Amino acid sequence: MEKKYFEGIGRRKRSTSRVRIYEGDSASSVNGKALNLYFSGVKDIEKILCRPLIVVGLEKKYYFTATVNGGGSTGQVEAIRLGLARAIYTMNAELKSVLRKEKLVSRDPREVERKKYNHLKSRKKPQFSKR
Repeated sequence: MEKKYFEGIGRRKRSTSRVRIYEGDSASSVNGKALNLYFSGVKDIEKILCRPLIVVGLEKKYYFTATVNGGGSTGQVEAIRLGLARAIYTMNAELKSVLRKEKLVSRDPREVERKKYNHLKSRKKPQFSKR
C-alpha cells in the first residue's frame, strides 16, 4: 500500500504542528477548519502559510492539512510554514535548495527567556535607590 501524502513536523516558540501534503486542488485546512476561519485575525494568511508551495510553484497542484497546538497565532503560523516546507522536501529532495534560499527550511530557535527571582522580568531589575 502506497502512502498518499507526505508529512513534516514544524515547531516555533511553544507551537508544534504536523503537516500532511496531498496531491489535488482541495482547500487547505488547519485543525479541521479552513485557513481563514482558524486564523481569522492574521492578515494575508494564504500568502504567509502557503509561501513554501508558492516558492516551488506547486500551489495549484497540492494542498495540505495541519494539526497544530500550543502557543499563539504567530507561533502556530510559522510552525505550520516550517512543517509544510519539510513535507515538500521529503516529497522531492531537489526542492530543498530552493526553499533554503527563501529561508523556509531552518527552525527559528528563539524562545521566551524565563523570569528570574528578584527580577521583575527575565532581565529587568527593581529600581535601585542609593539613599
